[in-house]
Amino acid sequence: MRFVSPLLSVVLATSCLYPAMAAEGGSGVYLLGSRSGGAGITPPPGLYLSEQLFVYKGEITGRLPTEGGPVPASASLNAVVNIATLQWVTPVEVLGGRLGLSATAPYGKVSIKGSVGPFSLEDNTTTFADPILTAFLGWRAGNFHWQFGVSGYMPWGHYEKGALANIAKHRLAVDLQGALTYLDRETGIDVTNVIGLTFNSENEASRYKTGNEFHWDWSISKKWSSGLSIGAIGYLYHQLTDDSGAGAVLGGFKGRAIAIGASIGYDFQLGQLPVSTRVRYYHELESENRLKGDAAYFSVSLPLWVAGASGR
Repeated sequence: MRFVSPLLSVVLATSCLYPAMAAEGGSGVYLLGSRSGGAGITPPPGLYLSEQLFVYKGEITGRLPTEGGPVPASASLNAVVNIATLQWVTPVEVLGGRLGLSATAPYGKVSIKGSVGPFSLEDNTTTFADPILTAFLGWRAGNFHWQFGVSGYMPWGHYEKGALANIAKHRLAVDLQGALTYLDRETGIDVTNVIGLTFNSENEASRYKTGNEFHWDWSISKKWSSGLSIGAIGYLYHQLTDDSGAGAVLGGFKGRAIAIGASIGYDFQLGQLPVSTRVRYYHELESENRLKGDAAYFSVSLPLWVAGASGR
C-alpha cells in the first residue's frame, strides 16, 4: 500500500522528506559493498550466473529548514533486493586483456517510514530497479589479477514521481571501476580493492541531479583447503560534487560513509559443478548526509558453461 497525505506530498515534493540528505533518495546507483573478494579475477571464457540477496536497514535524523524555522525530521528504510547477474567472458582479447560483458537485473522491496514535525507517513514498493549493463577487460600476472570496466545504469526500472519509496533511481549513470586482486592459492590469502567513480545525469522526472561519487570496496580474506574462507571487509564512499538541479531545493549537500564488516564463504562441488557461496555483513561506522545502518549480502555464483569443459 502506498500512502502519502496531501500536506506531506507537498513536503516530499520540495524536500524529499530527508533532512540534509545528499544524493537523491539518500544513496547512489552503485551498491556499496557489492564487490568483494576475488573481484579482480576474470574467469575462463564462459557463461556465469551470480545471485546476491541484499538486505539493508538504515535511518537518518535531522532538521528541515522552513520559513517558520527548522522542523525535526527523520526517516527509516528497509530494503530486500535480489540482484541477478549473467556474465559472459568472451574469448576475445583487447590490449592483452580478456573481454567480458554482463547484465544485472535487481528486483526487490523498499519500505520507508518517516516523520516531519508532528506528521508521520510510510510507503513501500516491490518492483524492478534499474538494470545494469557492464563491459570489462581482465588481466593476470602471477598472483595479481586486475580488471577495468564501465557500467551503465539504465533508467528503465519502475519509478513513481513524488513517491516516498522508489527502488529505481530513474537516472542514467555511468560507473568507471578498477579492481585489483592479489590471490596466493598456496596460502589462500586474497586481498581485493575495487575503486570506482560514478557520473550521474539528471533525473528528468524530479529535476534532481546527484553529484559525482567516489566509492572504494576492500576485502582481506583467508581460504582453507576445505573450501571455507573468512575475512574482513569494508567500504568508503565520498560524494565529490554537489547535488544540483531544480529539484535539489535543500542545497548541494555532499554525502560520505565508512563501513566495516566481516565475511564468511564456502566453496564446494555440486557433482562436477563448482559453487561459491558467501555471506557478508557491513556496519556503517560513519555517515554524513546519508542513511546510516547495516547491510548484508547472501550470494551464490556458479558457471553455466565454460569453454572447453563440455563433457568433462
